[in-house]
Amino acid sequence: MNRRVRVAPSILSADFSRLGAEIRAVTRAGADVIHVDVMDAHFVPNLTLGPPVIRSVRGASSLPFDVHLMMTHPQKYLEAFAKAGADWLTVHVEACGRRLPAVARAIRSMGARPGVAINPETPFSRVVPYLNHFDLLLCMTVHPGFGGQKFITDVLPKLRMAHVWISKHRPDMILSVDGGIDERTARMARRSGVTLLVAGSAVFGNADYEKAIKRVRGGR
Repeated sequence: MNRRVRVAPSILSADFSRLGAEIRAVTRAGADVIHVDVMDAHFVPNLTLGPPVIRSVRGASSLPFDVHLMMTHPQKYLEAFAKAGADWLTVHVEACGRRLPAVARAIRSMGARPGVAINPETPFSRVVPYLNHFDLLLCMTVHPGFGGQKFITDVLPKLRMAHVWISKHRPDMILSVDGGIDERTARMARRSGVTLLVAGSAVFGNADYEKAIKRVRGGR
């Protein structure tokens, strides 16, 4: 991924009765990445989809699939998700802690790229010791578990800190944000240095996916 701002529609907000068609539609509409939220009803209070669903829709798009593992023990399922077609596997610092370097190595060994996510209340300092093991940092701007939540503006200083750190130490790293992203909050995130915007209802809640993606990205 290059440094231009990209948009990753989150299929958590898509019509699950026609998931393949929804993924094809946002691909045609100009999406850059497909974001897949996986929840285990333990790390977060919700249960979503697993490897069989990803495998069944993998052929609907040639775009990278970023699979966000909101799970207590993601390392147990890395291989299954990689085999199902995940291009990126993003795990949480809150779930993995000191195991993060080993988890990142395992993800790479499976042919995927590793990402690390951090919840709104977790300080940036907690993830800094592990960032060199990852290619993507995902900052949550809602409490993970459900779509359609309001963007937590208190996370903006963390985004700016992350941008400064990445610019100095890992300019190739992607800074992503997920939660409450719409045209207005996407603007705030872009100004804070974010280069990958995850958007659910802001895309799938609109009749015109192409216009919605352009607005999130910052165009018209």
